[in-house]
Amino acid sequence: MRVFRAMVDVDNQLSEADFEKTIQGLPIAAVYETFSTRPQGLTRAEAEARLKHFGLNAIKEVNGKPLIWKFLSNFTHLMAILLWGGGIVAFIAQMPELAVAIWMVNIINGIFSFWQEYRAEKATELLKKLLPAHARVLRDDEEIGILAEELVPGDVILLSEGDRISADARLVEDSDLRVDQSTLTGESRPVHKTTETVKKKVLTRAEQRNLVFAGTNVALGTGKAVVIATGMNTEFGKIAGLTQSQHEEPSPLQTELGRVTKTITLMVIAIGVFFFGAAVVIAHVNIADSFIFAMGMIVAFVPEGLLPTVTLSLAMGVQRMARRNALIKRLSSVETLGCTTVICTDKTGTLTKNEMTVSDIWMLDNHFTVTGVGYAPEGSILNDTRSQADNSDLSQLLTAAALCNNAHLVSPEEAKPYWTVMGDPTEASMKVAAHKGGLDINRTSLQYPRLRELAFESHRKRMSTIHKIELPGPARGHIAFVKGAPKEVLLHCTQVLRLGQEVILDDALRAEIIAANDEYARQGLRVLAVARRSLEIDPQLPEDISRYTPEMIEQDLTFLGLMAISDPPRPEIAEAAEKCHNSGIRIIMITGDYGLTAESIARRTGIIKGKQPRILTDLDLEQMDQASLQAAFQDEIIFARVDRNANWKWCKPFRIWDT
Repeated sequence: MRVFRAMVDVDNQLSEADFEKTIQGLPIAAVYETFSTRPQGLTRAEAEARLKHFGLNAIKEVNGKPLIWKFLSNFTHLMAILLWGGGIVAFIAQMPELAVAIWMVNIINGIFSFWQEYRAEKATELLKKLLPAHARVLRDDEEIGILAEELVPGDVILLSEGDRISADARLVEDSDLRVDQSTLTGESRPVHKTTETVKKKVLTRAEQRNLVFAGTNVALGTGKAVVIATGMNTEFGKIAGLTQSQHEEPSPLQTELGRVTKTITLMVIAIGVFFFGAAVVIAHVNIADSFIFAMGMIVAFVPEGLLPTVTLSLAMGVQRMARRNALIKRLSSVETLGCTTVICTDKTGTLTKNEMTVSDIWMLDNHFTVTGVGYAPEGSILNDTRSQADNSDLSQLLTAAALCNNAHLVSPEEAKPYWTVMGDPTEASMKVAAHKGGLDINRTSLQYPRLRELAFESHRKRMSTIHKIELPGPARGHIAFVKGAPKEVLLHCTQVLRLGQEVILDDALRAEIIAANDEYARQGLRVLAVARRSLEIDPQLPEDISRYTPEMIEQDLTFLGLMAISDPPRPEIAEAAEKCHNSGIRIIMITGDYGLTAESIARRTGIIKGKQPRILTDLDLEQMDQASLQAAFQDEIIFARVDRNANWKWCKPFRIWDT
């Protein structure tokens, strides 16, 4: 087998020229060459040789402390040693019953502590079950199913909707592929994947559009990929390795118990020596009786009940946390929650219900109110006079919002007797609004079949779809629909739809649109802008949709309107925030939403109480030095418009991490 080197690590120090030579920047033909494979897959002989060389595609257990030492450690810490010593002293003082009682307390407590922590550690091994047992690969140009642990670098794997991905891989074919990467990033929104090469370092490793990762799930579409890393070399394997190799530092409770134990030990020895001397010198008791008397005093001052009391208290805390779906690996970890001084929290789905509902629609010269809540397509779109809206401009807006969309509404069924959604809740709310406006989405999709999607990206803050116009009549061609952050979309608009006509978007109209956006944001609403662009095609040339790039499509747009989406705060958040404030705990919101929206939710939940909190964006973070950031933390602060490319290394001294 030819030796090959898989260039899969994205080093922060790479220049852009070097970055293009990594696996993300290689064209598909070079990917096959790099891994000494081919579109037909490896031969069985090649796969067997590589399996011997690279080993099984499995999460390995890091050799930690042997189980026997973990067991014995519950009997050899300072407090346990004090109790062992107390039992010995009780024997010497001719109190065998007390000695046995003290030792039994120590033994029972040690066994109980070990069992609690052992059971929790076993539960953490469920991490391995996130990896699938089988995988579909091409071997000798034949599709076969194999054990996932037999995958090797260079294997060509086949992906389809519902599959769990078995190894890190580089896409070489895709058909509308979307992957749920929440196990790696915590972000529940499926990520659009593509075979296109990445030429610039604009995304983190997990956000590379042409890579898929072990432990993630295919949410939609199909694809083919070349395996680039297996086992502990995958991103998932690295996380598993970190969880197993963390050095255990003593918790504040353990440190404090150690200090108390040392103090008690010195005290009881001093008391024993004092009473021994007093008995001999002052009471003139013989030395043997004085020694037994001193031993009795030492035993009396040993706090036999302290250790089991602490252990039982922590165990009760573990049980309470378990009922709330929190896994505690060590009993002492429960107490560290009491040392919390700062809580960093996301907004959507954490502070809010994540039940998106379009409540208002804004267009030039028109404002509409949308009735109904949740995902049930029940309600109406009413104009300012509270009568049913009938507006051609509104129809254009709803069409764009429904088609530039990947969410699906799921009707009630026996298992879930209510409307649910597949996909992004924000997109789903826009489809629900289209239904309420009387739009037949299935029919509209046939009139405007989708040709291509330019997926949402955090640095663009926009999503675009290109459609073919199949309406009856002379209208022919392509049309692009765009939605995204209002200011980002507006930046690329040159016209606005007004009473069925496209008019020039001047500074006065821009200011009017921004003012409407800010007003909705102050009410705690999430706002999205919708736009479109007609694309001319040359009937003499073959249709080539690959030329449609964001740079080409997202310019000279026609602004259609704003959609304001409500996501009410959870009712219990205000009480929780008040308890945190009363306990001296700061709460910092970190969200990708618009700053005014974030501030409104923070005020409604009681997280922010001051008049002028500091609102920092990811761009602000990139430009701030350590001293400036440290000064910013002196006031109430919100991180808004933050994506996963933000430079969070500045926040390390404050223990604030985007997890």
